[in-house]
Amino acid sequence: MALIVQKYGGSSVADAEKIKNVARRIAATKDKGNEVVVVVSAMGDSTDNLLKLAYQMTSHPADRELDLLLSTGEVVSSTLLAMALEEMGYEAISLTGGQAGIKTNAAYSQARIERIDPERVVSELDKGNIVIVAGFQGITEGMDITTLGRGGSDTTAVALAASLAADACQIYTDVEGVYTADPRLVPEARKVDEIGYEEMLELATYGAKVMHPRAVELGELFHIPILVASSFNDNPGTLIHGGGSMELRNKVRGIAHDLDVAKITVVGVPDHPGIAAAIFEPLAKANVSIDTIEQNASINNITDLTFTVAKSQLDKAMAVVKPIAKSIGATECVSDSHLGKVSIIGTGMQNTPGFAARLFSTLSEKGINIQLISTSEIRITCIIGEDKVEDAVRALHRAFELEEE
Repeated sequence: MALIVQKYGGSSVADAEKIKNVARRIAATKDKGNEVVVVVSAMGDSTDNLLKLAYQMTSHPADRELDLLLSTGEVVSSTLLAMALEEMGYEAISLTGGQAGIKTNAAYSQARIERIDPERVVSELDKGNIVIVAGFQGITEGMDITTLGRGGSDTTAVALAASLAADACQIYTDVEGVYTADPRLVPEARKVDEIGYEEMLELATYGAKVMHPRAVELGELFHIPILVASSFNDNPGTLIHGGGSMELRNKVRGIAHDLDVAKITVVGVPDHPGIAAAIFEPLAKANVSIDTIEQNASINNITDLTFTVAKSQLDKAMAVVKPIAKSIGATECVSDSHLGKVSIIGTGMQNTPGFAARLFSTLSEKGINIQLISTSEIRITCIIGEDKVEDAVRALHRAFELEEE
């Protein structure tokens, strides 16, 4: 008998009929003799609707209250799913993240899981129950409800699979797996049968919405293979795992893009030790995540410092940086929120020349200006105008022949 953790996204449980369909899939897994733990997201757009309600009350909702409010979306879907299973004759119980033993820090809206105490989940499994856990949430040592940020239900599922030593972790969504690019932008994008943790982590970090980066990190850390598949059919999905392919690859595996990019430039920064720390330490304390960082060459001991953040964090970041810029004698602090990024990703890139040249020439041929560049061993990312991102994705997909096997 295997222990299987399944996660169903918001589109999979968007209404009563879809919840019943998910219940049938879970029942089929149970009927094969498996123990089943299920993690669910909020129904459809319910999280967005809760956010709208919050901002109708106040323009600055308290972080604690907002997390408590948003956590209710997953509670609704988990309880309804348990009811659907019970109606079908299966024993099921729904648990909040806190009841499932998910302990987090107190960073509201982007909390991190510190540990999982799985005793309650194990106890319910021992009773023969299918356990339905509300994703995206946990509880602090002070018994306050927290949420894990965008894609947090993926993280919940993989963390539970790790803590329970599950035999499989299956992520069910509205797409059939991981594609070489967003199929909504590139109809000829191809689903990959399997992909390594490193490539998947780069794809997820730089825009692929099918998996959350933190979930992939946990999968790699605890050696948990993750299947990504559709909840609407039985087609084989994509297996994310650590096993390397014996095929020698020297090609790009995927194109990722992201429109949630804003740029901040501190102009005329005195170039001496401690300046970068004076800017980035307060941003870290304000829980602002920094992505690409670029500093121009110093001229007469003056330089410009540029970095990117998520658009949703731009106002917070500017509120932190502007007074710092003034205090260190910088000329000004400017921002641009009309940006996006496009990345090429593949483990074969690190030892094979020519990828950067093809990337840059492809964008040049399309008249696309590159504002910033960042790289890793298996990734090259370009920051460009947001209105050029779709053209860039399509052009790069063709240039690297990703539609071919």
